Amino acid sequence: MSTHLYKLSHSTYICQYHIVWAPRYRGKVLADTFIKLELKRMFKFIAKWKGLKILEWHIGDEHIHLYITIPPKYSAAYIIQILKTKSSAWIKKKTKKFPPGALWARGYFVSTIGINEFAVRNYIKNQQYRQVDSEHLKLF
Repeated sequence: MSTHLYKLSHSTYICQYHIVWAPRYRGKVLADTFIKLELKRMFKFIAKWKGLKILEWHIGDEHIHLYITIPPKYSAAYIIQILKTKSSAWIKKKTKKFPPGALWARGYFVSTIGINEFAVRNYIKNQQYRQVDSEHLKLF
């Protein structure tokens, strides 16, 4: 379990979150290696800009997982908004593969990380092994 504390001028904190979101139409639009690398590059840039620490990530073909530390001066909702809007604009500008409109679905999942840090890290690390091909899913 991590006990690393972060400091601002007037606070000491450890505000960690597990964030998940998906593309708007939930297709495998993130499968391209170039797109994954550009998203990682953009997330690193945003993290440096806003003082975030990305502790673990997985960019799957259909969704993104981030285990991230956010300074208490920002809300999780604000950081998710920044991550989604900036990455969407950047990817659309770089690839021209996406139609006009939103790239990301409106919703997202966020939870705080506490005692289960080890479980969350392993869950994110092993996402590539948990993905199920849509061809193998039986809906009814």
